[in-house]
Amino acid sequence: MTLPVRRQQTGTVRDPFREFNDLYQRMGQLWQSAVPGGGGLLGEAWAPLADLEETDDAYLLEVDLPGVKKDDITIELNAGELSVHGEIKEKERTGVLRRRTRRTGQFDYRVTLPQDTDAEHISAELAEGVLTVKVPKAEKARPRRIEITG
Repeated sequence: MTLPVRRQQTGTVRDPFREFNDLYQRMGQLWQSAVPGGGGLLGEAWAPLADLEETDDAYLLEVDLPGVKKDDITIELNAGELSVHGEIKEKERTGVLRRRTRRTGQFDYRVTLPQDTDAEHISAELAEGVLTVKVPKAEKARPRRIEITG
């Protein structure tokens, strides 16, 4: 007894929405590589590179901001959200700019911290292009060692 042969369809099913999404992503990548920071498209702010570290007594945020002056940075803590925003200004050039990969324009970095912070004793320091923000934990949130008696 012979079995019928199953043939696969030679034509592939086209999904126009998938193709549009792929095209959209590729155009976005092309735009980002040609114009760093998106060229301020729609006035959107970009987020700088940052690390958040939790120690026993504080949260440490380190944000890379090379070439930024401290007067161009604003740090705020509102309802547990720490935000660092400001602007990297484009420098005036005398020659022809042949290639540009540094970002300029508005930046905005936001991170939500637990509610166990001490908002009154936050400190910030800008050194060698790295902004370090120290947000101490509240005294009641710090771990305590309890001695065993008896």
